[in-house]
Amino acid sequence: MPRAVADGGEGLDADSIASQRSMDNANGDVHQQHGYKVGSPPKKNLLTELAGAVKETFFSDEPMRRYKDQPRSRKAWLAVQHVFPVFDWGSHYTLAKFKGDLIAGLTLASLVIPQDIGYAKLANLPPEIGLHSSFVPPLVYALMGTSRELAMGPVAVISLLLGTLLLEEIDPKKNPLDYRRLAFTATFFAGVTQAALGFCRLGFVVEFLSHAAIVGFMAGAAVTIGLQQLKGFLGIAKFTKKTDIVSVMKSVWGNVHHGWNWQTILIGASFLAFLLVAKYIGKKNKKLFWVPAIAPLISVIISTLFVYITRADKHGVAIVKNVKKGINPPSANLIFFTGPYLLKGFKIGVVAGMISLTEALAVGRTFAGLNDYQIDGNKEMLALGTMNVVGSMTSCYIATGGFARSAVNCMAGCKTPMSNVVMSTVVLLALQWITPLFKYTPNATISSIIISAVLGLFDYESAYLIWKVDKLDFMACLGAFLGVIFSSVEYGLLIAVAISLIKVLLHVTRPRTALLGNLPRTIIYRNVEQYPEATKVPGMLIVRVDSAIYFTNSNYVKERILRWLRDEEEHQKEQKLPKIEFLIVDLSPVNDIDTSGIHAFKELLKTLEKRHIQLIFANPGAAVIQKLRSAKFMELIGDDKICLTVGDAVKKFAPQLTENV
Repeated sequence: MPRAVADGGEGLDADSIASQRSMDNANGDVHQQHGYKVGSPPKKNLLTELAGAVKETFFSDEPMRRYKDQPRSRKAWLAVQHVFPVFDWGSHYTLAKFKGDLIAGLTLASLVIPQDIGYAKLANLPPEIGLHSSFVPPLVYALMGTSRELAMGPVAVISLLLGTLLLEEIDPKKNPLDYRRLAFTATFFAGVTQAALGFCRLGFVVEFLSHAAIVGFMAGAAVTIGLQQLKGFLGIAKFTKKTDIVSVMKSVWGNVHHGWNWQTILIGASFLAFLLVAKYIGKKNKKLFWVPAIAPLISVIISTLFVYITRADKHGVAIVKNVKKGINPPSANLIFFTGPYLLKGFKIGVVAGMISLTEALAVGRTFAGLNDYQIDGNKEMLALGTMNVVGSMTSCYIATGGFARSAVNCMAGCKTPMSNVVMSTVVLLALQWITPLFKYTPNATISSIIISAVLGLFDYESAYLIWKVDKLDFMACLGAFLGVIFSSVEYGLLIAVAISLIKVLLHVTRPRTALLGNLPRTIIYRNVEQYPEATKVPGMLIVRVDSAIYFTNSNYVKERILRWLRDEEEHQKEQKLPKIEFLIVDLSPVNDIDTSGIHAFKELLKTLEKRHIQLIFANPGAAVIQKLRSAKFMELIGDDKICLTVGDAVKKFAPQLTENV
């Protein structure tokens, strides 16, 4: 005698069926009452589809909307504001805002002046070039940038990366001029790369570097930078040019008896302790943010006076020596536009430009989120690119928005990018009048400043969260970290990108699938692993595919469904349950399908027909149903086998089940 299955799939007796159906009617089964069916969107031609794809990829923010219904003169002014946002926020700039920007700019300058000298040394460049890079680029960014908090200038990670890559090509001691020329060339192409990405609205490219990879890369770079500073911190004269931890530690311990200078160590340790205490004070009391901000400048002033008075430089304490004063000399004529170094400068520039762009956008979005506004990613790329192109022609190397200086800028109360202008003005005054005073600044103090700065690159909380949430993400994080400290910065980056891409490929080629069951006393169907109380419907196998179905995964999806079917059939034989007569595939998460996916379903349909099992689709999306109809798959399966929901499919085909125990 035929036996029907309850709509909820729980029990096979007539009373349960009647009870379930009564409940469905009481809840208002809208789908059955109104006869809703799976709709098919209007057909689109190739040009329409391409236009839609281009719009969503490149113009999802609808940049032309602001020009709609505007007079021609207004459109021209809006276009100027689009390229130079300073004309937008500058039109309603007030004295109150300037007070905040003035304090923030002055605080920033006290932090960046000593840092820039150290970062330039990290890039194997003269210290004045570091100061140059905090003069011109911030001015350009103030005209074109959209972030209020981003403070522009050299940062530790990019300085290390640039110094490492340049050192592989030219020895800065043997050929300092060509080394500087290659640095300017790399800066030029970094700017061109960034501006091109912004102009072509290709900001999504930087998203390929995952957050986990960035966390690991930054932590590894922090270790490498800290190890590099042991040369100045310990007073070692002969130090390895390699950056991996093994080579550095060999160099450190190889000089322990004759290379270390106790006066230098005393200076370095004293001021490192001072800087760390200042940082702790600022962290404990947010109102005292200025303490860690001015601590580096105080360290430089005190240590310089100490060395000058005691003439400690005569006793083995290495000093900065001469820092050339004066504003940035032009350097456009120094850029390699021809010759063998052109391609090398291009490669280095692209790599460094992408990393600096990623850091600036990440920092900018972080502070924009904290202060409840949005930055325009494409405008930011144009601004960063333009400032680096201009910087390459004015004796600057790659500048970007670093987290530490931007955090100081934010806490100091900046209101607009004008704080960058104030900082730049102070740096200009320093270049004109103060730089000769840095002559007796001990390298140990500069090393201490950099070590204290890079400690902030260790994001322990994010790394722990990544471990808890996603183990593959943590592998990318760990791979980047280990790659940087045991090999080099570029290899660590490559490892991180490679692991991230492997993760993407795994998700694309091996999408998740799930068996669905009915939650008791409802018409809801959920993953039986996630909801153990969900019961499978006898005589039916309900499977959900949690991904688009493309050529990369179509065969896997088909084979995975057949494996589900095989396992269920074996289980039913053991438990003497009704034979599977219907396979319901929930397509609600499937947002697209290609010809390979449709071909896989055709093969699945043939296999099921041989087993006398009917194939039913539930809730296919607009793109999926349209392609299924275009491929005439509907003629094979039948329109009646396409249901609005899994519940509708169970309700519709349950009466057709026969008892086969």
